[in-house]
Amino acid sequence: MVKAPVFRDADGQIIDYGNRWGGSPPEDTYSVDTHPERFAPLHTVADALIAHLSDAYDVEVDERAETAADLLHPAYHDVVRAVRIRPNDPACASLTLVFTAYPGIYMHAGLLNDFHYPVCGCDACDSNWEGEADDLERQVLAVVAGHYRETVERRESDPWIGYAFTYPDGAASGGSLEQGIPSERLQVADSTLRQVSDGWAEWPRDGL
Repeated sequence: MVKAPVFRDADGQIIDYGNRWGGSPPEDTYSVDTHPERFAPLHTVADALIAHLSDAYDVEVDERAETAADLLHPAYHDVVRAVRIRPNDPACASLTLVFTAYPGIYMHAGLLNDFHYPVCGCDACDSNWEGEADDLERQVLAVVAGHYRETVERRESDPWIGYAFTYPDGAASGGSLEQGIPSERLQVADSTLRQVSDGWAEWPRDGL
């Protein structure tokens, strides 16, 4: 059971994050982050996911600050913990969960994609920890189930890095042009991804 923090506005009313704006948010809420600490439960959720994955699957767990270097781009906030979970089957995508002082979670999945929880915590976006935790768990479990795919395409001078998740109730995909990726890292990733062109494999269970 995650103990969720409660925040109140200037009138003493509980702030119902995720349901504050019926339409467009007020202009003065953009780029304002009043209570970033509301995302603190994400650390608890990520810790539980790490414990589950390390117990249930045939993986190696490497908990060192240096594993935060797996991120394609450094975290915007101080890193307080970083854990890499690597399946012993090289056909499976690894996961690195980076805990930041914000507080939030960065996830590096596979070779070339980073995901942030929250993506943005400003008052206008009005995200709450529950929604971010749901996204984190759903995407972690999609990787574990072998329902995650990465692609590299050449578009003009920069590579287009794509990803796709498949969930029991739908799918999500996206991508971006990436600049500044070391050529060696990109070449290794491109070669590996050609070998798993249909997507990363399902993680093997521990003891099987």
